[in-house]
Amino acid sequence: MAVNISTQVTLTSEELNQAQQSIQVLRNNLEQVIQGKSESINILLMALIANNSILMEDVPGVGKTTLAKALAGSISSKYSRIQFTPDLLPADILGGSVYNPKDGSFDFRPGPIFCNILLADEINRASPRTQSALLEAMAEMQVTIENERHVLPSPFLVIATQNPVEFHGTYPLPEAQLDRFMVLLRLGYPAQADEVGILQSQSQSQPIDHVTPVLGPDEVLTLQKNARRVTIEVSIVQYIVELVNRTREDGRLSLGVSPRGSLMLYHACQARAFMEGRAYVLPDDVQKLAVPVLAHRVVLDTKSKYDGTSKNQIIADILNDVPVPV
Repeated sequence: MAVNISTQVTLTSEELNQAQQSIQVLRNNLEQVIQGKSESINILLMALIANNSILMEDVPGVGKTTLAKALAGSISSKYSRIQFTPDLLPADILGGSVYNPKDGSFDFRPGPIFCNILLADEINRASPRTQSALLEAMAEMQVTIENERHVLPSPFLVIATQNPVEFHGTYPLPEAQLDRFMVLLRLGYPAQADEVGILQSQSQSQPIDHVTPVLGPDEVLTLQKNARRVTIEVSIVQYIVELVNRTREDGRLSLGVSPRGSLMLYHACQARAFMEGRAYVLPDDVQKLAVPVLAHRVVLDTKSKYDGTSKNQIIADILNDVPVPV
């Protein structure tokens, strides 16, 4: 992977400080709603700043939908929620033409996908045909309906949720769709002290009801644009590529990480460095993000699948084996 660093304009300290203030305000807004999940919130914000989608997979009731709604409420932007069900059709997501009997014309009515933040709730409950309606949107920020191209609003972020413990009436996401999510996030159960705080904070009202916008779409676009100006030294780019290549050679995997995966790890590292006020990426950024960005993209071979091998552990093993650039 070749990266031309010489054409990048270095971020100024003023731009970095201003970005940190905006991100901190947004982070504070989310932490009022979801307590004790600062790392999960950071990963969600990283995906937003990197301008890519996120898949949240966890048991019911841990706050997946609430976190997505809190992010949408923190940005004065258009938000849509689609409850994925087996009878959902692609047209229910994308929209379509409606016949006008007055003049015999057809008027296009956009579907809920025409928004800034789309919550695809329980995405694995819809049929593969309906799931595929999101593929073009997630990869190209556009949709093609009746041979006509429609550009989606910017910024555009898909936050999808799925329940890993229920299999009746669900359709596993195909690898082609998993590959389009930048990161797989698992919230997990809260610590006991945090759960006490959650109960007390909701004694009279829901914290999500009091979320107010703190950033606008233009400010989010500025953050996304400036994050791409973060410098990645060539040795770290080579480090990313070596990690990805090891997944393609690992005997425990039948499918390794695609070039799209290496590119998403590249942009995720830029976003993480930017969030921490740095204009450059460190190897630590790669190590922190390798598992959430890469693990869901690999496919275990038959033997590994049935002997309980973990995808996360395979990525961790590769991280331990590959020398870290100095």
